[in-house]
Amino acid sequence: MNLSLNKNISVAMLALLFLAACGNKQQSAESNTTVETSANSKDTAATNAKQIIFTSEQYRLAGIATGAVEMRNLSNIVKLNGMIDVEPQSTAIVSAPLGGYIKTAGLLPGQAVRKGQVLATIENPEFINMQQDYLESKGRLLYLEQEYKRQQKLREEDVNSAKTFQQVASEYRVMQARINGLEQKIALAGISRTALQSGKITRTANLYAPISGFIKTSNVSIGKYANPTDVLFELINKDDLHLALNALEKDLGKIQVGQTVKFSSANENNFNRTAKIFLVGKSTGDDRIIPVYCHIEKQYENGLLPGMYVKAWIETGTEKQYAAPSEAIVQLEGKDYLIVQTGQSSTGYTFQLEEIIKGTEQEGYTAVTLPQNMNIEKTKVVVKNAYAILSALKNSEEE
Repeated sequence: MNLSLNKNISVAMLALLFLAACGNKQQSAESNTTVETSANSKDTAATNAKQIIFTSEQYRLAGIATGAVEMRNLSNIVKLNGMIDVEPQSTAIVSAPLGGYIKTAGLLPGQAVRKGQVLATIENPEFINMQQDYLESKGRLLYLEQEYKRQQKLREEDVNSAKTFQQVASEYRVMQARINGLEQKIALAGISRTALQSGKITRTANLYAPISGFIKTSNVSIGKYANPTDVLFELINKDDLHLALNALEKDLGKIQVGQTVKFSSANENNFNRTAKIFLVGKSTGDDRIIPVYCHIEKQYENGLLPGMYVKAWIETGTEKQYAAPSEAIVQLEGKDYLIVQTGQSSTGYTFQLEEIIKGTEQEGYTAVTLPQNMNIEKTKVVVKNAYAILSALKNSEEE
């Protein structure tokens, strides 16, 4: 049923374009419109270059609706663009500080993780040597500690020489420093010191998640050798999203902390989300761009992810301006036009292109500068399916 309906609509639209092209060649007298055209064929051709006649049936099939250009309070705005970002403490890079071979498969991008969770296991022969040195040093430290206490007591009784006591004390402190260094290396590698204290040596170490969040990137494959500088995982916590926008240097004087920003994602048409500016950059780069950071209100974070591109604007005051619905404005050969209904009779409708200059676009309306000779109060503008009329006009010109 839907297929048949679509085919009927397509046929109707083709017929509409064909009839429009033919209707454009009819004498203007047949339309009985309120707009008069010249009697000679040259004047008629000149008028028809930007004018088209629709029959009542064509008008109905195209679903055309007209409205008026009206005065509206439109904001003077500063346009910006940028992306969704997170706070510096909400992103983390995970690597293998001492290197090693990957022993477990990586997690998938988008997978949630919690702080302290094991992300991967790596293997390195150096881990064995490091743990062995640690255990041997711990045993040596125990002996030196006892010897230090014995020599200290003898020194108090003036039995041994000061040199002997100083030598033992030095060896004791050197071994303490060595063990402290090995403990830090073991912790850096991700080896459990608790298990090592019991004398258990392992050849593997774990990589842990430093923050809670989700996996943004994962570069882990079983058997791959990971250098200390390789990025194995990138984690992001999106609990505290913000906008990282770019402003032109010339607009800096119009931007202040605390201002409300309207924004939308790249695939949205309405600027229905809001944020507040909390930081404005104090310097510009070579591109003369200033960073502007905004906190996103929690109710508008739905559907947003770090890295998404956004478009935004800031209100800097309002004023009354002539405005038309944005969908009423059409483009032809790089210029902007409104389609004006210039005549109506029992047999048809006459439309004409009027060139305009676009201004501020806001919430479905666009400020327009109109021709000086236009009677704005009496002008009917096509506000729905204007491009159907423009297509018919192009088709008639080609014929």
